[in-house]
Amino acid sequence: MSERNDLPGGVVADESGGQAAPGGEAAPGGEAEAVPPDDRPGGRPGDQSGDRPGAGRSPGRAAKGREGLAPPLRHRIITSSLLTVAALYFLTPVYWLVVCSTKSSSDLFGTFGFWFHDPHPLDYLHQVLTYDDGIYVRWFANSLMYAGVGALAATLLSAAAGYALAKYRFPGREGVFNVILAGVLIPGTALALPLYLLFSEIGLANTYWAVLIPSVVSPFGVYLCRIYATAAVPDSLLEAARIDGAGEARIFSTLGLRLMTPALVTVFLFQFVHIWNNFFLPLVMLSDSDLYPIQLGLTSWQGYADRQPELYQYTVGGAFLSVLPLMVLMGVLQRYWRTGLTEGSVKA
Repeated sequence: MSERNDLPGGVVADESGGQAAPGGEAAPGGEAEAVPPDDRPGGRPGDQSGDRPGAGRSPGRAAKGREGLAPPLRHRIITSSLLTVAALYFLTPVYWLVVCSTKSSSDLFGTFGFWFHDPHPLDYLHQVLTYDDGIYVRWFANSLMYAGVGALAATLLSAAAGYALAKYRFPGREGVFNVILAGVLIPGTALALPLYLLFSEIGLANTYWAVLIPSVVSPFGVYLCRIYATAAVPDSLLEAARIDGAGEARIFSTLGLRLMTPALVTVFLFQFVHIWNNFFLPLVMLSDSDLYPIQLGLTSWQGYADRQPELYQYTVGGAFLSVLPLMVLMGVLQRYWRTGLTEGSVKA
């Protein structure tokens, strides 16, 4: 009969000197089987925390790591202060327009400009819309037509040109792109007089086309679309579409335009704002007041305000109404920018 001694940890030894497994069961052959440590990341047997990246770090060290990623308090204060100043700079004129659009012409000059005084906004705005048989409404519609049609056509043309320059190889491609870049550096006012002489020769001066045709050209839009198409439209996707039998026009309309949506929204908004606020080109091209956009029409009202003082109030009210479409457009289209900013941030 063998004598059994209890060893620490529950290991039992017999007379032959062998060790038994924990719990008192001896291994065959008088030798105990060694229990191998777990091959888990983390290095400690039986430790389940090794399956989680960074689980071995203490909570205090993890909190310090997160704090180290945040910018210093001084930088955050400076950034917030600069953004506040910029917001005030851009929003103060809009606030002034809101306040002054509720005043009469006499109150515009006789009261404090940044606070209300006997406000009647609906009455004054109604007078703006009905003055001179509703000429302001016609100017507003002209601006919508010029800006909407011109920006849409410029966006499609820029998308096609930028996509072609980014995805097709042809002789002179870089030369064409350099010429377009040179067009970005030329101010639009320098081209207004040559365009007027050209349009006068072909009989398009003082027509809608005299403002629309120059508005569909956007060198900056072509540049932006080419840069974005190079980065956002993969060549492998286009090759797969060609293998499936899709034509180039279908690839551009179904794949290229959808992948380039954030860039197209940017081009559309920039061009819309540019055409909406354009003053010099309509001033040179148009002589019929029925063809005027808002900016040119408000300037004509201001020119007669010395003889008709009520036109001061109409000009301010019309300026307030003219910023509303831009505010609405910015609010509607900003979600597409958010979508574009997050594309490519997560690896599939």
